[in-house]
Amino acid sequence: MNIFKRLFRIGQAEINSVIEKMEDPIRMTEQGIREMRDDLDKSIESLAQIKAMAIRTGNDKNKKQAEAKEYENKAILLLTKAQKGELDMAQAEHLATEALTLKERLLADAATLETQQEEHEKAAASIQSNIEVLKFNITKWENELKTLKSRIRVSKATKEVNKQMAKIDSNSTISMLERMKEKVEEEEALAQAYGDLANKKSNLDDEINAAIGSQSGTVNQHLDEIKRKLGIE
Repeated sequence: MNIFKRLFRIGQAEINSVIEKMEDPIRMTEQGIREMRDDLDKSIESLAQIKAMAIRTGNDKNKKQAEAKEYENKAILLLTKAQKGELDMAQAEHLATEALTLKERLLADAATLETQQEEHEKAAASIQSNIEVLKFNITKWENELKTLKSRIRVSKATKEVNKQMAKIDSNSTISMLERMKEKVEEEEALAQAYGDLANKKSNLDDEINAAIGSQSGTVNQHLDEIKRKLGIE
């Protein structure tokens, strides 16, 4: 398993600050995690197989030891019968020797099986340790991936905001405000000018009316004189 190579590659994807020069840190990290999960599945399968071998080897060892004990008991039984006169001593010793020989052979097989069992258990312990490391690293990199995704989302949002802010020209904005201010001032001046014209027209009418009003008596007097001359009553 090239676990450390993949971890190094994932680490490079995370710590490399120049994202533009990378393929895709998120995709690389996700691929690395998938590969680590594949290794984890294979390791668990291997662990199960080796543990099964250790169990079978242990069962075979116990069986051999049990059979060896039976042959030992048979040898004792043969000699006991010979001692009681139930069996010829020479025959009993011969059969007991054969039984003990089988016992020693079975014990030797059991010892071999015990060694194999220990080797299987040692291999299982090593794989179990690797599995724990894999689980730890997978959890670690999944958390790192979540952080990386969040950082990328924030950086993209910040970039968009900064891009919009960069489009705003402060000089042009100030110029636009100044033009608006001038326009408002022009409108205000024009409104005041129209107001002055309206006031002047009103004052002129008042003056005319006032002037006419002050001479109305004389006009009427002249009119009466003209009517008398013409004989108009």
